Amino acid sequence: MQRIPTVGFIYPDHAAEDEYPWAAAQLGVDLRVAHIYGTDLHAVPELLDLGSPEKLREGARLLASCTPRAVVWACTSGSFVYGPQGARDQVDRLARDCGVPASSTSFAFVDAVRAIGVRDVAVCASYPDEVAALFVDFLAAADIRVVSMSSAGIDTAAEVGTLTPEQVLALAVANDHPDAEALLVPDTAMHTIQLLPELESALGKPVLTANQVTVWQGLRLADLPAVSPPSGPGLGTLFSERPIHVGD
Repeated sequence: MQRIPTVGFIYPDHAAEDEYPWAAAQLGVDLRVAHIYGTDLHAVPELLDLGSPEKLREGARLLASCTPRAVVWACTSGSFVYGPQGARDQVDRLARDCGVPASSTSFAFVDAVRAIGVRDVAVCASYPDEVAALFVDFLAAADIRVVSMSSAGIDTAAEVGTLTPEQVLALAVANDHPDAEALLVPDTAMHTIQLLPELESALGKPVLTANQVTVWQGLRLADLPAVSPPSGPGLGTLFSERPIHVGD
Protein backbone atom coordinates (compact mmCIF):
# COMPACT_ATOMS: atom_id res chain seq x y z
CA MET A 1 0.00 0.00 0.00
CA GLN A 2 1.33 3.42 -0.94
CA ARG A 3 2.04 5.62 2.09
CA ILE A 4 0.11 8.90 2.28
CA PRO A 5 2.55 11.83 2.43
CA THR A 6 2.70 13.44 5.87
CA VAL A 7 2.83 17.10 6.88
CA GLY A 8 3.83 17.90 10.45
CA PHE A 9 2.54 20.71 12.66
CA ILE A 10 3.97 21.88 15.97
CA TYR A 11 0.99 23.12 18.00
CA PRO A 12 1.17 24.96 21.35
CA ASP A 13 -0.75 23.45 24.27
CA HIS A 14 -4.36 22.43 23.50
CA ALA A 15 -7.26 24.46 22.11
CA ALA A 16 -8.34 23.93 18.48
CA GLU A 17 -5.99 21.17 17.36
CA ASP A 18 -9.01 19.06 16.38
CA GLU A 19 -9.18 21.19 13.22
CA TYR A 20 -6.17 19.32 11.78
CA PRO A 21 -7.67 15.80 11.70
CA TRP A 22 -10.89 17.33 10.38
CA ALA A 23 -8.99 19.03 7.54
CA ALA A 24 -6.99 15.86 6.91
CA ALA A 25 -10.20 13.88 6.44
CA GLN A 26 -11.55 16.49 4.02
CA LEU A 27 -8.36 16.67 1.99
CA GLY A 28 -7.30 13.01 2.10
CA VAL A 29 -3.86 13.77 3.54
CA ASP A 30 -1.94 12.88 6.70
CA LEU A 31 -1.61 15.92 8.96
CA ARG A 32 0.29 15.09 12.16
CA VAL A 33 0.21 17.36 15.21
CA ALA A 34 2.90 17.43 17.90
CA HIS A 35 2.27 19.46 21.05
CA ILE A 36 4.68 21.68 22.91
CA TYR A 37 3.82 23.44 26.14
CA GLY A 38 4.33 26.81 27.77
CA THR A 39 2.48 29.38 29.83
CA ASP A 40 -0.94 29.76 28.18
CA LEU A 41 -0.90 33.55 28.05
CA HIS A 42 -1.11 36.05 25.20
CA ALA A 43 1.72 38.23 26.51
CA VAL A 44 5.02 39.04 24.82
CA PRO A 45 7.48 37.39 27.26
CA GLU A 46 5.45 34.18 27.40
CA LEU A 47 5.09 34.09 23.61
CA LEU A 48 8.82 34.58 23.12
CA ASP A 49 9.41 31.60 25.39
CA LEU A 50 6.77 29.52 23.59
CA GLY A 51 8.46 30.03 20.23
CA SER A 52 12.00 29.56 21.53
CA PRO A 53 14.48 27.33 19.69
CA GLU A 54 14.41 24.83 22.56
CA LYS A 55 10.62 24.44 22.42
CA LEU A 56 10.51 24.10 18.64
CA ARG A 57 13.41 21.65 18.67
CA GLU A 58 11.31 19.47 20.97
CA GLY A 59 8.43 19.68 18.49
CA ALA A 60 10.76 18.66 15.69
CA ARG A 61 11.90 15.67 17.73
CA LEU A 62 8.32 14.57 18.34
CA LEU A 63 7.52 14.70 14.61
CA ALA A 64 10.66 12.88 13.46
CA SER A 65 9.14 9.40 13.64
CA CYS A 66 6.42 10.25 11.09
CA THR A 67 9.00 11.56 8.56
CA PRO A 68 7.00 14.61 7.41
CA ARG A 69 7.62 16.22 4.04
CA ALA A 70 7.27 19.66 5.63
CA VAL A 71 6.75 21.15 9.10
CA VAL A 72 4.87 24.26 10.18
CA TRP A 73 5.01 26.05 13.54
CA ALA A 74 1.25 26.32 14.06
CA CYS A 75 1.20 29.45 16.16
CA THR A 76 0.69 32.98 14.86
CA SER A 77 1.56 34.99 17.95
CA GLY A 78 4.49 32.72 18.83
CA SER A 79 6.05 33.61 15.49
CA PHE A 80 5.18 37.25 14.69
CA VAL A 81 6.18 38.31 18.22
CA TYR A 82 9.78 37.81 17.05
CA GLY A 83 9.38 40.36 14.23
CA PRO A 84 9.96 39.60 10.53
CA GLN A 85 13.66 38.73 10.77
CA GLY A 86 13.34 36.87 14.06
CA ALA A 87 10.44 34.87 12.65
CA ARG A 88 12.52 34.06 9.57
CA ASP A 89 15.39 32.88 11.75
CA GLN A 90 12.89 30.79 13.72
CA VAL A 91 11.66 28.84 10.69
CA ASP A 92 15.15 28.53 9.22
CA ARG A 93 16.27 26.83 12.45
CA LEU A 94 13.19 24.63 12.38
CA ALA A 95 13.96 23.57 8.80
CA ARG A 96 17.50 22.64 9.82
CA ASP A 97 16.26 20.70 12.85
CA CYS A 98 13.66 18.81 10.80
CA GLY A 99 15.63 18.42 7.58
CA VAL A 100 12.58 19.47 5.52
CA PRO A 101 10.99 22.78 4.43
CA ALA A 102 9.45 24.69 7.34
CA SER A 103 7.31 27.75 7.94
CA SER A 104 5.01 29.30 10.53
CA THR A 105 1.45 30.55 10.67
CA SER A 106 2.58 34.19 10.44
CA PHE A 107 4.34 33.60 7.12
CA ALA A 108 1.40 31.47 6.00
CA PHE A 109 -0.85 34.52 6.40
CA VAL A 110 1.49 36.64 4.29
CA ASP A 111 1.68 34.01 1.56
CA ALA A 112 -2.09 33.41 1.65
CA VAL A 113 -2.89 37.12 1.29
CA ARG A 114 -0.67 37.23 -1.79
CA ALA A 115 -2.17 34.01 -3.17
CA ILE A 116 -5.71 35.39 -3.19
CA GLY A 117 -4.51 38.60 -4.81
CA VAL A 118 -5.40 41.20 -2.17
CA ARG A 119 -3.48 43.85 -0.28
CA ASP A 120 -5.92 45.72 1.99
CA VAL A 121 -7.12 43.58 4.90
CA ALA A 122 -8.93 43.80 8.21
CA VAL A 123 -7.60 41.95 11.25
CA CYS A 124 -9.99 40.40 13.77
CA ALA A 125 -7.67 39.30 16.59
CA SER A 126 -8.47 37.51 19.81
CA TYR A 127 -5.33 38.86 21.51
CA PRO A 128 -4.88 41.90 23.74
CA ASP A 129 -4.04 45.14 21.89
CA GLU A 130 -0.29 44.98 22.54
CA VAL A 131 0.02 41.58 20.91
CA ALA A 132 -2.42 42.26 18.07
CA ALA A 133 -0.46 45.39 17.12
CA LEU A 134 2.64 43.26 16.54
CA PHE A 135 0.73 41.21 13.95
CA VAL A 136 -0.23 44.42 12.16
CA ASP A 137 3.46 45.42 12.14
CA PHE A 138 4.42 42.01 10.76
CA LEU A 139 1.93 42.35 7.90
CA ALA A 140 3.02 45.91 7.17
CA ALA A 141 6.61 44.73 6.78
CA ALA A 142 5.33 42.43 4.02
CA ASP A 143 3.59 45.36 2.27
CA ILE A 144 0.11 44.27 3.39
CA ARG A 145 -2.04 47.21 4.45
CA VAL A 146 -4.26 46.72 7.50
CA VAL A 147 -7.23 49.07 7.13
CA SER A 148 -8.66 48.12 10.52
CA MET A 149 -7.57 46.07 13.52
CA SER A 150 -9.72 44.83 16.37
CA SER A 151 -8.60 42.93 19.44
CA ALA A 152 -10.93 40.93 21.64
CA GLY A 153 -8.50 41.19 24.56
CA ILE A 154 -8.66 37.49 25.46
CA ASP A 155 -5.71 36.63 27.68
CA THR A 156 -5.32 32.88 27.14
CA ALA A 157 -5.46 30.47 24.23
CA ALA A 158 -7.56 28.08 26.30
CA GLU A 159 -10.31 30.69 26.58
CA VAL A 160 -10.15 31.39 22.85
CA GLY A 161 -10.66 27.69 22.21
CA THR A 162 -14.00 27.76 24.03
CA LEU A 163 -15.58 30.37 21.74
CA THR A 164 -18.69 28.98 20.08
CA PRO A 165 -19.31 29.11 16.32
CA GLU A 166 -21.91 31.80 16.97
CA GLN A 167 -19.39 33.89 18.91
CA VAL A 168 -16.72 33.50 16.23
CA LEU A 169 -19.15 34.51 13.49
CA ALA A 170 -20.32 37.52 15.50
CA LEU A 171 -16.71 38.63 16.07
CA ALA A 172 -15.94 38.40 12.37
CA VAL A 173 -19.04 40.28 11.27
CA ALA A 174 -18.57 43.01 13.89
CA ASN A 175 -14.91 43.56 13.04
CA ASP A 176 -14.89 43.54 9.26
CA HIS A 177 -14.28 46.79 7.39
CA PRO A 178 -15.82 47.90 4.07
CA ASP A 179 -12.40 48.84 2.67
CA ALA A 180 -10.90 45.45 3.46
CA GLU A 181 -10.58 42.99 0.59
CA ALA A 182 -10.24 40.11 3.05
CA LEU A 183 -10.60 39.47 6.78
CA LEU A 184 -7.76 37.83 8.74
CA VAL A 185 -8.45 35.91 11.97
CA PRO A 186 -5.00 35.12 13.42
CA ASP A 187 -5.22 32.65 16.31
CA THR A 188 -4.69 28.89 15.92
CA ALA A 189 -6.51 28.47 19.25
CA MET A 190 -9.78 29.62 17.65
CA HIS A 191 -12.11 27.11 16.00
CA THR A 192 -12.72 28.57 12.55
CA ILE A 193 -11.92 26.10 9.80
CA GLN A 194 -15.35 24.46 9.64
CA LEU A 195 -16.99 27.90 9.65
CA LEU A 196 -15.20 29.20 6.56
CA PRO A 197 -18.13 28.82 4.12
CA GLU A 198 -20.45 30.58 6.57
CA LEU A 199 -17.90 33.31 7.34
CA GLU A 200 -17.24 34.08 3.68
CA SER A 201 -20.95 34.04 2.89
CA ALA A 202 -21.72 36.45 5.74
CA LEU A 203 -18.94 38.89 4.78
CA GLY A 204 -19.02 38.52 1.01
CA LYS A 205 -15.22 38.33 0.82
CA PRO A 206 -12.36 35.92 1.48
CA VAL A 207 -11.67 35.05 5.10
CA LEU A 208 -8.25 33.75 6.13
CA THR A 209 -8.02 32.00 9.48
CA ALA A 210 -5.02 30.68 11.35
CA ASN A 211 -5.45 26.92 11.11
CA GLN A 212 -6.70 27.22 7.52
CA VAL A 213 -3.60 29.08 6.29
CA THR A 214 -1.33 26.82 8.37
CA VAL A 215 -2.67 23.67 6.69
CA TRP A 216 -2.48 25.37 3.27
CA GLN A 217 1.13 26.39 3.85
CA GLY A 218 2.11 22.91 4.98
CA LEU A 219 0.61 21.33 1.88
CA ARG A 220 2.38 23.81 -0.39
CA LEU A 221 5.73 23.20 1.27
CA ALA A 222 5.21 19.46 0.89
CA ASP A 223 4.34 19.91 -2.80
CA LEU A 224 0.82 18.59 -2.23
CA PRO A 225 -2.41 20.05 -3.71
CA ALA A 226 -4.18 22.58 -1.48
CA VAL A 227 -7.64 22.39 -3.05
CA SER A 228 -10.98 21.61 -1.42
CA PRO A 229 -12.61 18.40 -2.66
CA PRO A 230 -15.62 18.84 -5.01
CA SER A 231 -17.94 17.49 -2.32
CA GLY A 232 -17.97 18.58 1.29
CA PRO A 233 -18.07 21.95 3.05
CA GLY A 234 -14.85 23.36 1.57
CA LEU A 235 -12.08 25.34 3.21
CA GLY A 236 -12.74 28.79 1.80
CA THR A 237 -11.48 30.86 -1.12
CA LEU A 238 -7.87 30.02 -0.31
CA PHE A 239 -8.51 26.35 -1.13
CA SER A 240 -10.40 27.00 -4.36
CA GLU A 241 -8.98 25.81 -7.68
CA ARG A 242 -7.77 29.31 -8.43
CA PRO A 243 -7.75 31.40 -5.23
CA ILE A 244 -8.58 34.95 -6.24
CA HIS A 245 -10.26 37.96 -4.70
CA VAL A 246 -14.04 37.47 -5.04
CA GLY A 247 -14.37 40.97 -6.53
CA ASP A 248 -12.10 40.14 -9.49
